[in-house]
Amino acid sequence: MVVYIFPIRHNRSGKCYMVLILSLKIVFLSSCTTQNTNQVIERPVGQLYNEAMNFLELGEPQKAARIFLEVDRQHPHSIWATKAQLMAAYAFYEGGKYDDAVTALERFILLHPDHRDTAYAYYIKGLCHYERLADVALDQKNALLAADSLRDLMLRFPYSLYARDSHSKLDIVIDHLAGKEMSIGRFYLQFRRYPAAINRFKKVVFTYQTTAYTPEALHRLVESYTALGLLNEARKVVAILGFNFPGSLWYQDSYDLIHRHVESLCLKRENNTV
Repeated sequence: MVVYIFPIRHNRSGKCYMVLILSLKIVFLSSCTTQNTNQVIERPVGQLYNEAMNFLELGEPQKAARIFLEVDRQHPHSIWATKAQLMAAYAFYEGGKYDDAVTALERFILLHPDHRDTAYAYYIKGLCHYERLADVALDQKNALLAADSLRDLMLRFPYSLYARDSHSKLDIVIDHLAGKEMSIGRFYLQFRRYPAAINRFKKVVFTYQTTAYTPEALHRLVESYTALGLLNEARKVVAILGFNFPGSLWYQDSYDLIHRHVESLCLKRENNTV
């Protein structure tokens, strides 16, 4: 802080004295203004909401989200507060701030479980996870969360506008999760860890049986059982594969594998007999 010392010249009118006092007041007020620049100014709800919408239309979702949150904070009892909560979440989603969006959406769902826009909140929450699906070689946390959110939507709001698209996306997510199990199962099979591989392939068959991976999973089970010498188990799986996917190349491969294994056993027995 810089302090200025002015010489005071008293005269009959006292003008110099008054000028000094006024100068001190101006400096004081200026200092107060500087200290309060970070305070949020209370503004009308309509002005805040419209400004947030403008930012959203201009492609600045982060600014829009911040102002939508101000609508809720400054006017919590306004009819616009509930809408602003959902719009803030949508703005976060548009800006790629998925974790912030999910947090805001979960709060909206908790506060307004029967609101007409709650189905939409579930849908956007599902998209936040769906759009972060990772390669099957990586962690599938978001795939699991997306599946949970999309299932919740279809269970709670089966006739909503978003149910059909959620169903389509859920099929993709389930296929993704099945692909992850197949990837791990193939890895175990490659290194002859057959029991671990069997567990993974069984999960695909029983949990993700509607996916395109089911025929291959059944074939890999045949491979694993055959490698362990469990021929009866392998034959049962071949029968299931042939019944459900008779024209599949995986069935043909499994059938050929069983026959080759049986022929090999017969040949060994003959050699031992001789």
